[in-house]
Amino acid sequence: MSSAPRGGGDRGRGGVDRGRGGSDRGRGGFRGDRGDRGGGRGGGRGDFGGRGRGDGGFRGDRGGGFRGDRGGGFRGDRGGGFRGDRGGGGSRGGRGGYGGPSGGGQQGIQVFSNPQVQDPKVARVEDALHPIGKKGLDLSTLKLSEGNPSRPGYGTRGLKVELTANYIELLPPSNMVLYRYDVDVQPEATGRKRHRIVELLLQTPEMSAHNADIATDFRATLVSKTKFKHEDDIFETQLRWDGEDEPAANAAVYKIRVRYTKALSIGELVNWMNSTNIGQSFGDKQELTQALNIFLNHYAKSANNLATIGSTKSFSLNQDATKADLGAGLNVIRGFFSSVRVATARILVNINVSHGAFYHDGPLPALMGSYGTRNTTALEKFLKSIRVQTTHLPEKRNKAGQVIPRIKAIFGLARKDDGHKLANRPRIRGHGEGAKDVEFWLDGDDSSSGAPNAEAGVSKGKGKGKPQPKKPATRGSGRYITVFDFFKTKYNRTLQRPELPVVNCGNRENPMYLPAEVCVVIPGQASKAKLDAGQTQQMIRYAVRKPWDNAKSILDEGVPTVGLDQNTNILLRSFGLTVTPGLIKVPGRVLTCPKVIYQNNKIASVDQKFGRWNMINIKFHTGTRLAKWSTVMITLPGRPGSFDAQALTRVMQEFHQGLKDVGVMAEKPFDVQRLQLQHPEDPSLGSFLQKESGRLDLLFIVLPEANISLYKRIKTLADKDYGLQTICSVGSKLWKDRGRDQYIANVALKFNLKLGGINQIIEKTNLGIIEADKTMVVGIDVTHPSPGSASNAPSVSAMVASVDRFLGQWPATLRIQRGRQENVDDLAEMLKSRLNLWKTKGKDHHGRPHLLFPENILIYRDGVSEGQYDMVLSKELPQLRKACEAVYPAADTKKGLPRFTVVICGKRHKTRFYPTAKEDVDGAIDKRTGELKSSGNTKPGTVVDRGVTEAHNWDFFLQAHAALQGTARPCHYYIVHDEIFRQIYAKQVPPPFGNIADIVEDLTHNMCYLFGRATKAVSLCPPAYYADLACERARCYLANLFDTPTPSASPSVAGTSVAGGGGQDPSASDVQIHPKIRDTMFYI
Repeated sequence: MSSAPRGGGDRGRGGVDRGRGGSDRGRGGFRGDRGDRGGGRGGGRGDFGGRGRGDGGFRGDRGGGFRGDRGGGFRGDRGGGFRGDRGGGGSRGGRGGYGGPSGGGQQGIQVFSNPQVQDPKVARVEDALHPIGKKGLDLSTLKLSEGNPSRPGYGTRGLKVELTANYIELLPPSNMVLYRYDVDVQPEATGRKRHRIVELLLQTPEMSAHNADIATDFRATLVSKTKFKHEDDIFETQLRWDGEDEPAANAAVYKIRVRYTKALSIGELVNWMNSTNIGQSFGDKQELTQALNIFLNHYAKSANNLATIGSTKSFSLNQDATKADLGAGLNVIRGFFSSVRVATARILVNINVSHGAFYHDGPLPALMGSYGTRNTTALEKFLKSIRVQTTHLPEKRNKAGQVIPRIKAIFGLARKDDGHKLANRPRIRGHGEGAKDVEFWLDGDDSSSGAPNAEAGVSKGKGKGKPQPKKPATRGSGRYITVFDFFKTKYNRTLQRPELPVVNCGNRENPMYLPAEVCVVIPGQASKAKLDAGQTQQMIRYAVRKPWDNAKSILDEGVPTVGLDQNTNILLRSFGLTVTPGLIKVPGRVLTCPKVIYQNNKIASVDQKFGRWNMINIKFHTGTRLAKWSTVMITLPGRPGSFDAQALTRVMQEFHQGLKDVGVMAEKPFDVQRLQLQHPEDPSLGSFLQKESGRLDLLFIVLPEANISLYKRIKTLADKDYGLQTICSVGSKLWKDRGRDQYIANVALKFNLKLGGINQIIEKTNLGIIEADKTMVVGIDVTHPSPGSASNAPSVSAMVASVDRFLGQWPATLRIQRGRQENVDDLAEMLKSRLNLWKTKGKDHHGRPHLLFPENILIYRDGVSEGQYDMVLSKELPQLRKACEAVYPAADTKKGLPRFTVVICGKRHKTRFYPTAKEDVDGAIDKRTGELKSSGNTKPGTVVDRGVTEAHNWDFFLQAHAALQGTARPCHYYIVHDEIFRQIYAKQVPPPFGNIADIVEDLTHNMCYLFGRATKAVSLCPPAYYADLACERARCYLANLFDTPTPSASPSVAGTSVAGGGGQDPSASDVQIHPKIRDTMFYI
C-alpha cells in the first residue's frame, strides 16, 4: 500500500475511481468538495468540510459499491487552488525497471519506464483520415441534423509529449470468425442460479466437447470459434450445486435453448479499423466488441480464485497483500477493471486498478461484532443476501472426497412479523432478538425426532416455500421452542453466543432461523452498500497510489487477473489470441493556460506547472454588496463549539475585513448569536432561520462539528422554505490563527457567487465564440438513488446556464423524475427558464439587458454512459428544440437558430495516462530545497485525441487540473451533435488554430479556469461541474429518501429511512427553491 501524502488532489466523484474528480480516490462520507478546493489568497480549504469526499461509489457506475453518497453531504469548499505543496514526492524511491528509475528518497519522483514505442501503423491511418493541413469542412458533407459528427481533425496546439496509456493491444487471428448464440433458460432463473445452469450446460456431453472453443457471460450469450452442429438446440438439466455428484431428489429441471444468431468476422473489423475511407462504416463493431468482452470476462467468471463485480472487475482472493480492513465488517481488495475497446488500426484492452469493498469472510459472529449489533435495522440491511456456510450438521462429501458445502443466503434478522400467514407463527418480542428470545412452532412429530428440515435446524413448514396449513394446533400436536433449546436438544449443542441476533435464511412468510455461531461467511462477496465516512477515508488511503505504482500493478498483476496471460488462460491459446508485452504509448499535447483576470483587468499569476494561482493583492472581477448579514454559532448537547461569543466576534471582525480585501463590499455584520439545538431536527432551527430570513441577505453559520444531518437540514430549510442564503463552516476551521486569512479568502469565493458577483474571468481571446455574447453555455446532470436508498427515491436532474459572456454566474433549476432514469423529462421547461434569465439577468457588451436570445447553445451533458449517447439525441435534444421554438421569434427558427452543440462529459471511464519522461511530469522546483515536487502525473492541460480514440468519432481526453495525489483522471469529452462550430468555421479556421478540433479543445480547457469556487483549473468543465453541485444540493432536500441507516445511528432514527420505507412519495415541491434565491447560485 502506498504511503502517498495527502495532498489536495482533484477528488472526483466516483468509485475509487471516484466518478468526477481527478484522482482515483473514491466517494463516500464527508467529501471535502472534490479536491478542486483551496484557493482564496493562496491556500486554505474552503468553508465546510474536511478532506475526504463522501460520489461514488466506490461507485463504479454512479450506482453501487463504494459510492459514499453522491450527494448532498457536508462537502467542504471545493474552491481554490494554492494550498502549499502538500502532496509532493514519491514514497521511498523506485526499484527501476517498469517502476522507473530509482527515486531520490522521500521527494524522489519516478516515471513509468515503458520500453514500448508508438505504433507507426496507427499514426499512418490517423494521418491519412485526417490530414494535418486540413482546416475547413466541405459544406456538401455538413448536415445540421447529423448525430455523432465525424472528427474534424486531430488537435495540433500545445507542447507535444509522449505518454503511456493503460491499454494493451489484443492481436486476434485475422481469419477468426466468432459464432454467437443466444441462451434462454426456462423456467426463468437469475443471478447465481442462472450462472450455475449455464455451467451445467457446458458440462453436458454435447457441449463439453466444445469447451475449449466456447466463452460465455453465464447469462444470455455463448461465443464459439466453431459453429455448432445444430443452429437451434434444446438441452435439459437438473439443478445441482457445485460439489454435488447428483441433484437433490426434488431439484428443479431446466430447459436451455441455445440458438445461433450471427457470425462475426474479426477480419472485417480489422479491415475497417485500418481503412482510410472516413465514410466507411461497419455495422458489426458493437457486436464484435461485446463478443470479445464476453471472451475476456469468461476467465474471471469461471475461476474459483477470483471474485467479480459486474462484468468488468476482477479481484484475486489469493493475495492477502492486496487487502486492507475498512472497518465495520468490510475489507478493500485491490483488483482490476478490463474492457475491450476498438480504436484506430487496432483492438485494445483497457486495464485499470480498481478497488472493491468485500465482506469479512469467516465466522458470522465476528462479522456482526465488526459491524456492530446495536442498530438492528442497519445490521439487517448490512447482512441481507450474504451467503453463509452452515457448520452444525455432519459433513457430506462427494465421490472425490470433497466436502459438499451447505450454503444459505441471509434474508434478514428475526422479526415480529415473520410467518404472519402461518397457523402457529413464531413468537418474537422485538427485531433482531437472540436465540433464547426467538421461538418457533415445532410439530408434534418433530418434538422427538427433530425438525423436518434438519439441514436448516429450524422448522419452517412442510416443504420449502410452502406455508403451514391454517388450522389450529391440537393438544399434543406440537409446541413452541426457542432456537437455543432446539439446538441443545436436537444437536446436543449449547450455543455460546445466544445474545447475538438470530438470522433468517428463509423468507418473511416461511422463516428459517439459524444462530449466528453456526454460520461462516463465504469469501469473495462484494458489498453494494454505500460506505460510511470512516470507511470512505480508509478506502481513499488505500486506493491513492502513485501513477507509476498503478501502471506497474497493471502489468504485473492486472494482466493475469483479467485473463490475458496465456499460461493461466487456456482459452487464449485455443482461440489463437495474443497480446502485446506492455502498455501502449500514445501522443499527447499540453495546452497553454489562459490569462485569468480580476478587478481592474489585473492578471493573476498562474503557475502553469500546477494550473493554479493565488489572490494576493487581487480583488474579485465584480464584487457585490453585502448590506445585512450576521453570524450564528450552533451548539449541540456535548458539542459546545470552538468559541465563546466574544472570541467569535473578534474572528468575525477579521472575517469582515477579509471580505472587503477581496472585493466584497460588506457592511459590518450584526452581533454574533448563539443557537442551542437538542438535535438536527430541533424545530427551533426552523424558527430561527425564518426570523433571520426577514432581515438578512446572508447568514454565516458556525457548526460545532462536521454534522452532515444538521448541514442537510439547514440547507433544506434555508433554500426551500425561507429563501435565505447560508454558508456553513465548522468552528475548528475558524479557531486556528494560522492560515485563517487564507481560509477566509476561500469562503469569500462563495459569498461573492451567492450574492451574484463574478469572481474571475479569462482573457476574451481565450473565449472564442463566447466573447461575441451570442452563445449560452448549459450544463446538465442527473443524480440517482444510492444503493440502500428508499424504493421510492427519485432521480434528480439539474440544469445550469450562463447568463452572459463572462461565464461568472450560473443559476440552476432542479426537477425530480422516476428513479434511475437517465434521460431528463422536463428539459423544455428547464431551458425556457434559463433563456428567460439570459434576458433578465445577463448583460450585453454595453451593460444593458440582452435584447435577443442567444444564437448558439453549447451544452455540456454530464453523467451519460456510452450506451446512452443516442438517448441524448433522440429524447433530450428534441425537447431542447421544442423549448426554443416556443420562445424564439419565428424569423430566428426559420434561420435555424439557435444552433446546438452537445458535448458529453465522462469521468467514469478507466483511461489513464502516465508520463514517460521526468520532464513531462507535473510540479515545480522547490525554491527552498531545490527538489522537484510532483505527484508524478501528467501536466495540467494534457490533451489526448489520438492513439486510444477511434478516428471516426469526435472525442478527446483532457486533464485540465493538477491531481496532487493518486493517479490523475482525465475527463473524456465526446461531441455527439454539432451545429455551432461546423457552421461557423466550415470555410476557414482562424489562427492560431489548426482546425475545429483545436477550437473545441481549447475552449473546453480554458473554461476549466472559470470555476468560481476555485483558484485553480478544475477537472470537469464548469457547466457540468455546477450541474453536479446542484444535483448534490438536491440530495440534501431528499435526505429522508436517499440516506440509509448507519451502524452508529440510533434504532429510532435509522428505522425511518429503511429502503422501501421512504414514507410519502416525492413531489416537485421537494426540490423547489424559494423565489427569493431561485435565480442565484444558491447551491454553491
